[in-house]
Amino acid sequence: MSADTPDASEEDAPTRAELAARVDELEAQLDAATEGDDGQKKMSIIATKGTLDMAYPPLILASTAAAFGYDVTVFHTFWGLDILHEEKTDDLKLSSVGNPNMPVPNVVGALPGMDRVTTAMMEQKIEDNDTATIEELLETSLEMGVEFQACQMTIELMDYDEDDFYDGVTTGVGAATALQDMAEADIQLLV
Repeated sequence: MSADTPDASEEDAPTRAELAARVDELEAQLDAATEGDDGQKKMSIIATKGTLDMAYPPLILASTAAAFGYDVTVFHTFWGLDILHEEKTDDLKLSSVGNPNMPVPNVVGALPGMDRVTTAMMEQKIEDNDTATIEELLETSLEMGVEFQACQMTIELMDYDEDDFYDGVTTGVGAATALQDMAEADIQLLV
């Protein structure tokens, strides 16, 4: 026995019954903490951008996670709300300025009409590669149980009508609900 360790008498050690009671107590606490938890993993995504190239990441991640059995929620706020808006979804643009991977230099991208040109180029590439459209990804994700939430403050700020969103989109959701959802999620992403 080390000189630094005080002698512990066997009288101070817990009995088997005391240890068993403590294990039972801890197991009961664990059961109470996980009550209602069905073991399903949860993913929470915040979508803040509404350009054509930024509409794809939250939709692809959401549909893929749902395919793997995740409970997925995507909270759309500010320009990300345009992804859920039936009229605006078909008119998402690709910004040709400030995107380092664009096939044109920024000085050329800043010319009038270049956003239309780069958007048309991307739309053609999507069609040529038989990539799912934004609408198709939304519909597939909704069918898979993904919950798309539209930020109420942004709906009011942008003066959108709640009826203009795709069927199945949850409107009237606030930041507090999104934060609670993120706190409960296994994976949280900001896109």
